[in-house]
Amino acid sequence: MNDTRVKKLKEFLDADPSDSFSRFALALEHLKTGDRTSAQNHFEYIMDHDPEYVGVYYHLGKLYQSNGHAQKALKTFTNGVAAARKVSDLHAASELEQAISELESDEA
Repeated sequence: MNDTRVKKLKEFLDADPSDSFSRFALALEHLKTGDRTSAQNHFEYIMDHDPEYVGVYYHLGKLYQSNGHAQKALKTFTNGVAAARKVSDLHAASELEQAISELESDEA
């Protein structure tokens, strides 16, 4: 983990806890180092407080999936498709639909 980057992201969050971009970037930094719990906590915070931040659904769903929580992953991907369509992000909706298809075929 890039300590300088993490420090700066934490400073941004201290100044504005609702800064989803910084929180998302911090979650990704945690994923890089294997701190999946911290990453999940940040992703879930974003999903709960900024549901139109569409990028979070894919990453959180994949994290749930890799942790063996297929139903939580499916629900997250499905909610993400709805959120993406709401903000007219058809690319994200398509990626999330693909994630659903892959998850369903893995579970079959």
